[in-house]
Amino acid sequence: MAIKKIGVLTSGGDAPGMNAAIRGVVRAGFNHKVEIAGIFRGYSGLLNDEIKVLSHRSVSNIMDRGGTVLKTSRCPEFLTHEGQKRAVEILHRNSIDAVVVIGGDGSYRGALALSRDWKIPCVGLPGTIDNDLNGTDRTIGSDTALETALGAIDKIKDTVNSMERIFIVEVMGRNCGYLALRAALAGGAEQVLIPEVKYELSDVCQEITEGYIRGKASWIIILAEGAGNAVDLAEKISDLTDLETRVVVLGHIQRGGIPTAEDRILGGRLGAAAVDLLVKGESGKAIGVMCDKINMVPLDVACQPYKFDYSADLKLIKTLT
Repeated sequence: MAIKKIGVLTSGGDAPGMNAAIRGVVRAGFNHKVEIAGIFRGYSGLLNDEIKVLSHRSVSNIMDRGGTVLKTSRCPEFLTHEGQKRAVEILHRNSIDAVVVIGGDGSYRGALALSRDWKIPCVGLPGTIDNDLNGTDRTIGSDTALETALGAIDKIKDTVNSMERIFIVEVMGRNCGYLALRAALAGGAEQVLIPEVKYELSDVCQEITEGYIRGKASWIIILAEGAGNAVDLAEKISDLTDLETRVVVLGHIQRGGIPTAEDRILGGRLGAAAVDLLVKGESGKAIGVMCDKINMVPLDVACQPYKFDYSADLKLIKTLT
């Protein structure tokens, strides 16, 4: 079947660089003489038929904007058989032959259902700041989020050094410690706590105590949100070390901001590659980059829990402290 019209949507949490990916899809579609339809507000917008054809000019001057011009949402209804059936009917009604889904693992599962169960050609692009998807070295938004977190940590260090306190800085990462670990390395933090590695509070406090004995006057811990409650941890550390401990939660500031050059280029490359793949008749794939080259894996592989060996980086942080 010749692809004449492709839908593109962003789903789940927004990530800087998504607009570059949307632009890549639209401009590549123009080159292939394929019409591109923007599906607004993710799968929720698909179920509500919030669909509009995107022109070449409609994606001008959006690469430097954070968030997503297509908006995004989470849609539990799409997980149901009836929700998916309605979505397919709406795609057919709008003469949409294939779909590009930009998002994380939950978004990928939606694309997998459409391609496997309903035979709608779909490809997924990795749009998440967590950098926790299989089949790619980098996800769209992770570089910008890291730079945002690092900028905040650098500012926090000024007051940490002035007040001689312990600071716990919580960054995003419910199941993946990539952002926390890289922010800790780049920001010169003394400790990092991530979901993938269990830790004992007594060991954390012992390291702090030994650091102060060596002459440390302040201490920064980077905590991935999935590795524990920052406020509870601060209270326990204060009780066990008798050192004042404060908490800074960076929160959604990490999702926003002007995308870095890396995320803009990555988004554009992957957006164009998605259209190329669909035009060739491929489906059910997640597109990423490995060693700076376009890489593809089946969507069901991309959806599997992400595993990475952080041991070398964790050892390096201890060495550099």
